[in-house]
Amino acid sequence: MATTDAAGEFVDRPLVEPGVLQRREYQLQLAETARSAHTLVCLPTGLGKTTVSLLVTAHRLQEAGGKSLLLAPTKPLVQQHADFYREALTIDDEEIVVFTGEVKPDDRSELWEEATVVIATPQVVENDILGSRIDLSAVTHCTFDECHRASGEYPYTFIAERYHAEAEEPLVTGMSASPGDDEEAILQVCANLGIREVKVMTEDDADVAEYTHQTSVDWERVELPEPVVEIRDAIQDVIKERMTQLKELGVTSKTQPDVSEREIRKIQAKIQELMDADQSEGYQGMSLLAEVRKLRTAVTYAETQSVESLRRYLERLKNAARSSGASKADQRLVSEPKVREAVRKAENFDDLHPKFRRTRMLIAETLGINDGERVIVFTESRDTAETLTDFLGEHFDTRKFVGQSDTDGSDGMTQTQQQETLDAFRAGDFEVLVSTSVAEEGLDVPEVDLVLFYEPVPTAIRSIQRKGRTGRQTEGAVVVLIAEDTRDEAYFWKSRQDEKRMEEELRSLKDVTGEIESRLDEQVDLTTFDGDKDNADATADDDSHKGTKSRDGAGESDPSDENTATSDTDGQTGLDAFAPTGDDAVESASDDGDEDDGRVSDGTVATAGSEEGSEIVIDQRELDSAIGRDLARREGIETRLETLQVGDYVLSDRVIVERKTVSDFLDTLTGGDRSVFEQVKDDARYYDRPVVILEGEGLYEKRNVHPNAIRGALASLAVDFGASVLRTADEDGTADLLATIATREQETADREISVHGEKQSKTLAEQQEYVVASIADVGPVTAQALLEEFRTVEAVMAANEDDLLEVDGVGEVTAERIREVIGSEYEG
Repeated sequence: MATTDAAGEFVDRPLVEPGVLQRREYQLQLAETARSAHTLVCLPTGLGKTTVSLLVTAHRLQEAGGKSLLLAPTKPLVQQHADFYREALTIDDEEIVVFTGEVKPDDRSELWEEATVVIATPQVVENDILGSRIDLSAVTHCTFDECHRASGEYPYTFIAERYHAEAEEPLVTGMSASPGDDEEAILQVCANLGIREVKVMTEDDADVAEYTHQTSVDWERVELPEPVVEIRDAIQDVIKERMTQLKELGVTSKTQPDVSEREIRKIQAKIQELMDADQSEGYQGMSLLAEVRKLRTAVTYAETQSVESLRRYLERLKNAARSSGASKADQRLVSEPKVREAVRKAENFDDLHPKFRRTRMLIAETLGINDGERVIVFTESRDTAETLTDFLGEHFDTRKFVGQSDTDGSDGMTQTQQQETLDAFRAGDFEVLVSTSVAEEGLDVPEVDLVLFYEPVPTAIRSIQRKGRTGRQTEGAVVVLIAEDTRDEAYFWKSRQDEKRMEEELRSLKDVTGEIESRLDEQVDLTTFDGDKDNADATADDDSHKGTKSRDGAGESDPSDENTATSDTDGQTGLDAFAPTGDDAVESASDDGDEDDGRVSDGTVATAGSEEGSEIVIDQRELDSAIGRDLARREGIETRLETLQVGDYVLSDRVIVERKTVSDFLDTLTGGDRSVFEQVKDDARYYDRPVVILEGEGLYEKRNVHPNAIRGALASLAVDFGASVLRTADEDGTADLLATIATREQETADREISVHGEKQSKTLAEQQEYVVASIADVGPVTAQALLEEFRTVEAVMAANEDDLLEVDGVGEVTAERIREVIGSEYEG
């Protein structure tokens, strides 16, 4: 391999800080491949995948310029990478920036322009792409850390697609210790990221073996005490009863309480068929299945975690059953005599799960008898993590490490708290770290003497990630605790088999690189990644009418047809005859109830990919759907993310859209929630043309709702609130319709976008709300609250920051922004 390094102890490369990176031949070999092709780098945990990426980044910045983007799945991992890059690169620290949800979107946009290296969570980058806040064209190297996540709707796939399409000189590096459970999964990851090379190194390689040490893995079985078995059996009796009822409904032949997840999914599919046929047995079955799922979780807590964790879970179920809007399943479950019996026995159980004592003993042996320094205990449950931390804290210096989100009865850790905990663990300030899965992937947790799995994990990827915390510099040990005759046993065997298969796959990948690349050539059509704009336009045209059918369902319209009133060969009048022209085009742009085809006054078809382009403002809460990503992919459509006070999508200064799935809409009719009408009422106050999109099939068939009730709701939306109600089959159809209306409004009717609306003939109150709502984008809801508090626009303008903070919905950021807009000197 050709390198510029002297045969010294450290790497000597442009932009790499001298004396920082230890020279390891396997890292240099991997970097050599990854700097010249889109490459998947597979390397055991703890052996420096990030160093490989950094070497490639340094080379690209030196040779091609531009900027580098590194994506990692968690905030602690992002911060860790940032610290490493600032230490190892000669680039100014200020040019290496971190993007997480804690950085304001407007700040990210400014930082992006100034940065040379951006290290970010993928969700933030996806949002910034959808919000048109960043431009990937100048990114010359993009790294996807823990790239095995690049499947399904995870943001990696969308970001990779956009990167290949927009970057002038793209280069992708994917990194993982465990890219997939089998060859097909690995190939899918490669296809999703546009990767063409696979470079694998294992501990069998001589260059790698020099830096690894033997790790022993022991599986220790523990026996459940009789009181715990009695608690479990009481819950399982209820599961058996519910399964028997499901069998009577004809959706399963099983009645045993240890029903598999695969069988659960089969049952759910059969129940859904009953519901789709509007049979009452379907709704009954779905409620029973919900109970079975909750009870199975309770059994798992009792068997594999701790009775204390079970108590916490059952308490959450009781609280849920008491809350307003509680499901019948929750109410039935907590009132079930045998569940109450299990609760009583759990409350009276004052002993410990045997795993607790075994954990304490193993840690004592490691830290005491064997003179160890650090131990990590992994557990699936935050409840168990907290209980273990308290228990082990009586004997060892112990701290927990959990995710950021709060759950019932449990506070998450902030990013700062996570970082401080890891720093303290590295520094040897405490001995035992009890962690949930947040510390599994890639975190630079220091070398430890023991990794203890409180329970087995069911996937090889997670098992490998956890084991990688030991055996880097010295010999390490891994112990997996298994409760006998419980779900632990099944997870243990599954993980073990998958892990062996994955290790075999990784070894075989080294021998069949050529075959892998050939298969990648077959799977990945790089025209979707090479930025071929002509091809992209053609694809957009092909897809622009997807799912749009005529009233009788006869088929799709052909965009190549000449737009004449009598273009149909059978002599019938075509739909083109009704295309509005001139002023009529403007007036009727969103009045008709059919999906609009975007025709303009000269008879041509206006597509989302036209030269001028259109903008669609998307509410942040709509990111759960794929619609935003679909729209962002379209040539000629620019997306922007906002936290909208009204509506889900803004298409012009007069058109706002509420999107409801059929299920959500029917929920408003059956659950007493009338929010859809309140939402449309607010929409109509600020926009002339509110639109409701009903997405999905089976509006009249899906629920046991009388058709007249549905018709009445639709009539109310149209007549009482002046909303156009349009139907789409799925998310693709919704995206098509949104693009069509936006194009028609902005390009045909030459209207502008406005997140505040431009409704004509406002009442005095509406005008007052509009003025206040426009201040620093506070929005109409906050505007109403401010006016209700201060009574006049003048008083709102005169209010100081402390007074503003007294208003519901106004926080420090909003108050500061209002005062800044009102009190700052104008600099036009």
